[in-house]
Amino acid sequence: MVQVCLNGARGPADGWMVPVSPGALADAAVEAVTAGATDVHLHPKTPCGHDTLSPRVLAVTLEAIRARVSVPIGVTTGAWAEPDPVARAERIRTWTTLPDHASVNWHEPGAEEVATALLDRGVGVEAGIWSGTDGAARFTASPLRTRVLRILAEVTDPAEGTAENASEEENTSEATARALLAALTCDHGRPVLLHGENASAWPVLRLAARLGLATRIGLEDTLLLPNGERASSNAQLVAEGLAQYGAARRSS
Repeated sequence: MVQVCLNGARGPADGWMVPVSPGALADAAVEAVTAGATDVHLHPKTPCGHDTLSPRVLAVTLEAIRARVSVPIGVTTGAWAEPDPVARAERIRTWTTLPDHASVNWHEPGAEEVATALLDRGVGVEAGIWSGTDGAARFTASPLRTRVLRILAEVTDPAEGTAENASEEENTSEATARALLAALTCDHGRPVLLHGENASAWPVLRLAARLGLATRIGLEDTLLLPNGERASSNAQLVAEGLAQYGAARRSS
């Protein structure tokens, strides 16, 4: 599975190609699915471009995309969209239109309560386990670990991108990713989607291919193609991601 992550916390300041409005997200989803994406992850936005868990915004966004693609669609529940964990879970309980799945960052306060609110409503949970956090340890001890849809193993260390050359960056990203996977030692029995952000996006995608894991790519994770050129769209990133994934699988 290659999931497309359409926008993330990015907005217009990151470039014209980053989709924000429901219509732009729908257009981007269609193009990415046509390019080969089999799952969609997005951050619904207010008109001002801020991430939101608003039931109204979520409904409009999901309806716009579902009218045009038939693949599963997931959204964020990141604490930046609603810092109070109690309010975050309550927002989920008021959703009138439900996504197929939603990501829950396990290192954030209230992660289990948010995940429970999603599960109670029949929404699949992607357990976001970030490198550089205690997310893996908290997930290992969680009674919900066998109930999530999948694990999102995310190489997100802020120190990434400081390597002096591409080879060093590849080795650093791979080592971080392998350490993160090794930390998920609990008997969870759930599939793993491995991905990286920014400078780690492409090295970790190739590692995921070699390990036979699902992965993701899109403007949330990187604005650049593997050659360092600016990507023109999520669809371009997906097409290149599939090419890189296939090449890495064949060489493994």
